Amino acid sequence: MSERMNNISPDRKFSSAFRSFLSDVREAVSGTEQDFTEGKLGRAILLLSIPAVLEMVMESVFVIADIFFVSKLGADAVATVGITESMITIVYAVSIGLGTATTSLVSRRIGEKNPDAASVAAFQAILTGIAVSLLIGVPGAIFASDLLRLMGASETIVNSMAGYTRLMLGGNVVIMLLFIINAVFRSAGDAAVAMKVLWIGNILNIILDPMLIFGIGPFPELGVAGAAVATTIGRGTAVAVQLWLLFFGKKRIRLSKKHLTVDFSVMLRLIRLSFGSIGQNLISTSSWIALVRIISMFGSEVVAGYTIAIRIIGFTILPSWGISNAASTLVGQNLGAKKPERAERSVWVTGWVNMILLGFIGIVLVIFPSYFIGSIGFIAYGLGMVLVNSFNGAGDTTTPLKINVFAFWMVEIPLAWMLAKPLGMNENGVFTAIVIAESLMTLIAWLVFRKGNWKKINV
Repeated sequence: MSERMNNISPDRKFSSAFRSFLSDVREAVSGTEQDFTEGKLGRAILLLSIPAVLEMVMESVFVIADIFFVSKLGADAVATVGITESMITIVYAVSIGLGTATTSLVSRRIGEKNPDAASVAAFQAILTGIAVSLLIGVPGAIFASDLLRLMGASETIVNSMAGYTRLMLGGNVVIMLLFIINAVFRSAGDAAVAMKVLWIGNILNIILDPMLIFGIGPFPELGVAGAAVATTIGRGTAVAVQLWLLFFGKKRIRLSKKHLTVDFSVMLRLIRLSFGSIGQNLISTSSWIALVRIISMFGSEVVAGYTIAIRIIGFTILPSWGISNAASTLVGQNLGAKKPERAERSVWVTGWVNMILLGFIGIVLVIFPSYFIGSIGFIAYGLGMVLVNSFNGAGDTTTPLKINVFAFWMVEIPLAWMLAKPLGMNENGVFTAIVIAESLMTLIAWLVFRKGNWKKINV
């Protein structure tokens, strides 16, 4: 048999491998019944990563579409969206935190071949998300104008455009549920569902944005508030589809009447797990704000360049976030299946894939000599984000929180100031500090990961 395989020409081998790859891509996008605790890890990573990457891209399209159409209304309208998005960052942080906790619980139960317990965890996550969104949404809607004024918005924005902020904060439940329920599908292995519901939400948003902003056809002209209505309807429709699939779809998790109970022990476990992940996001966000403050000492042109660069980098690493989400699911499911060695191998394989991907992106930076050092940070960050998400998937959200506090608050921010001002490196000192901090984060995560304590976490 091996002799026969050796006689196959390289062209035929490549053609066969390429056809197999295309088949896996089609399966990843259309949906798969693959058991991710069995089979080849490379294929499992591919099947989970492709829809997760497209999901991340689709989530970013909401804001891009809103900005594109709102920009036609002038600077105040764009500023309203920008200021509101800065406040919505808190909603994203909480949503991602609850989504991470949901992934830990649901993927573990799926790995244990206990779909009923996974369904219970899914419903408790939904209830928790609704409760938290109310705590944010009610005061957010009532005090929208005051919040805008507090954020430094002009009186024109406060008096005539607060409707956008009121709708976005008041309707934050659709953001919360979208993240949480997609985490349910993704951690159960149905990543294609999470991707497809965002397609539905984005298509509706893109269609409704111009209609409601400019009053096209039978629609009222709502101005900047129309963007909030369109986005909320788009996301709300996506959530409605999610809920329909949870109750009536034929996926790995299906809710029924017996799952519709309140289990405070599970809810408290979700909240406890989410604190670490929420902290991770808030630390990351606040560190970038601190770096902008340091950068601002060197003029508006430098700040503008830094802002554009961060937007570009944020978009280029979306695929890597999708890949690291795949690692989180694989870790949770394989720990649940009592296969810690397979869980560990999945992290290393996914880490190498991420490093190669971001290393390739880093090569592009080499074309621009002044950004060469950034490629080093990209490669390190590729492994670091996989390791961090692996801790989260195992249910250990405290370890990456501690690593982030040390790397970003205790090293990155003071080092950036020291290199930029006392040592006279200006903005290049900030960029250097970023690379050092990200590399340090990866190194610490690698050392802690190798100790293997994450394999013993019970969730």
